Amino acid sequence: MSNSFPSLSCLAARLSRTLLAASLLFASHAVFSQTNFEEDFDDENKPWEEIAVQMPPAPKQEDLIEFYVSPTATQKFQLDAKSLSIGSDGVIRYTLVATSTSGAKNISYEGIRCETFERKLYAFGRDDGSWGRSRRDQWEGIVRGRANNQHAILSRDYFCSNLMIMGPEKNILQRLRSKQTLTDNLLRE
Repeated sequence: MSNSFPSLSCLAARLSRTLLAASLLFASHAVFSQTNFEEDFDDENKPWEEIAVQMPPAPKQEDLIEFYVSPTATQKFQLDAKSLSIGSDGVIRYTLVATSTSGAKNISYEGIRCETFERKLYAFGRDDGSWGRSRRDQWEGIVRGRANNQHAILSRDYFCSNLMIMGPEKNILQRLRSKQTLTDNLLRE
């Protein structure tokens, strides 16, 4: 009479093969996890790369938020709330409207990189709502102490602290609307 159940030695062999396969799977997962773990630290050595920039729509008057620059400023500065964005590359991009005392307006699309305290001018706004590419679209250090100190004010008072972006877009816009700078918040603590 034949036994329809596998023998004990067959079961042991199957169990042994299953355990071996599970061990190999676990070991490969551990190696893969270790590789990812080490790659996370390698990111520090990778060069920074800027993402492709998309031009925003032309600013509308109702979306502009005025911010104070200095008592010696020769222009009034406003930021377009609809254009403010934080890219995956760590750049805060926004449309800036600068208005002279005679009423002449300059519209620019710009970026600030907190990590390096730099700014970049991407494009100038045209009267028809289109954009013209800037010829000086290179990263430049932000200079403080000028009469029109708008980039230093935006970075220091609203966007950055300790070379880091301070909050998501909604927090930055809230600070701009309420005219509460990052320094004001530190003095309250």
